[in-house]
Amino acid sequence: MSIFDLQLETERLLLRPPAADDFPAFAAFCADPVAMQHLGGVQEASVAWRSLAALVGSWQLLGYSMFSVIEKDSGRWVGRVGPWQPHGWPGTEVGWSIAPAFWGRGYAPEAARASIDWAFNSLGWDEVIHTIEPANTNSVAVARKLGSHILRQARLPAPANVTVDVWGQSRQAWVARR
Repeated sequence: MSIFDLQLETERLLLRPPAADDFPAFAAFCADPVAMQHLGGVQEASVAWRSLAALVGSWQLLGYSMFSVIEKDSGRWVGRVGPWQPHGWPGTEVGWSIAPAFWGRGYAPEAARASIDWAFNSLGWDEVIHTIEPANTNSVAVARKLGSHILRQARLPAPANVTVDVWGQSRQAWVARR
């Protein structure tokens, strides 16, 4: 089985590696100033394409990356959630970014729980972090729902070059909560 055949399923969502067919929704997400407020700012389509390609490339190079999150009922792409650790990253992250049209439905914590389970059980990670700008109150709320707490601060590598709060928890803490 190829890593690109991997799928995780929750009650309402399907998580799978990104595909070229995701690009129109992904590009619209990257062009949305609200969605991109804490993600480095709006990206034009050519930059969004490279961002999507980086996610796909990480699947190929590392065997994991953010999943495309698909709403089961509608088949719509609603965001990207999952494991992420580019070169120079401050740890083994499970991150989330849901398109604003789908905010308030609980999709971020639902998809993050499935991704964290997968990261601990299949990737063998001992810790999961979430890099969050302190002003990103929506992501802070998701981190709290997951049982994470601030572990430290870190500076993200270029091109981000921002200082973030590193939220997270150990495998042991996650298993105890589940």
